Amino acid sequence: MKNLSRACLGLALAVSAMPATAFAQEEGPSDSITITGGAAVVSDYRFRGFSQSNEEAAIQGTFTIAHDSGFYLGTWGSSIGFANGTEIDVYGGFATELTPGLTGDIGVTAYLYPGANNATVIEPYAALTGSIGPASVKGGVAWAPSGQDSLGDASAIYLYTDLGVAIPDTPVKLKAHLGYAKSDSFLGGLDGDVIDYSVGVDFTWKVLTLGVAYINTDAPKIGGYKEAIGADGAVVFSLGAAF
Repeated sequence: MKNLSRACLGLALAVSAMPATAFAQEEGPSDSITITGGAAVVSDYRFRGFSQSNEEAAIQGTFTIAHDSGFYLGTWGSSIGFANGTEIDVYGGFATELTPGLTGDIGVTAYLYPGANNATVIEPYAALTGSIGPASVKGGVAWAPSGQDSLGDASAIYLYTDLGVAIPDTPVKLKAHLGYAKSDSFLGGLDGDVIDYSVGVDFTWKVLTLGVAYINTDAPKIGGYKEAIGADGAVVFSLGAAF
């Protein structure tokens, strides 16, 4: 996005799932606590198909604490191309295995832009993840209610599905994503609807993960609109390190 107002509308519309970041796990103060963290560099920070870094490289990091009861709390941050140049997300929720191979997850994310006025976006979410052998499928919904200062009277809902297939005995994982955003706002897809999609592959070696993905949306091209809002097709590279 080129400025804060567009970014908030992007959150309300198409507003990487967060970009890929490598994670590490270690025991916390007790055996019931798991700590995960990582850092990454991406060639373009795309959030639900929209560039948040003016189609330039971004630095990202994450840290999560999870209890074996299923409750978790974490934060994720990235450099961005609007506001004061920083996005910090704080999230918390509860995840549990519903049946063997099927996990449910509910929680809420707060998107924060330090130093920018009336920019915080609160978004509850829910998801189901199923796995069969090396394949996993995730489906979820995120909802940004109206009445928030950053969104005005607009509200938005985002539906998505992710597919991942690890190639046995290799460091390769294939991935695909399809998302649909519906917003009260007329921007983003002009009619308030935006579809985003991506296909890619990850290569993991020890603590490093190298990813490449093609990302695009169905935002209209008329008058260069799609390129102007950073929703055009792009190949995005990422390199993450676990710690």
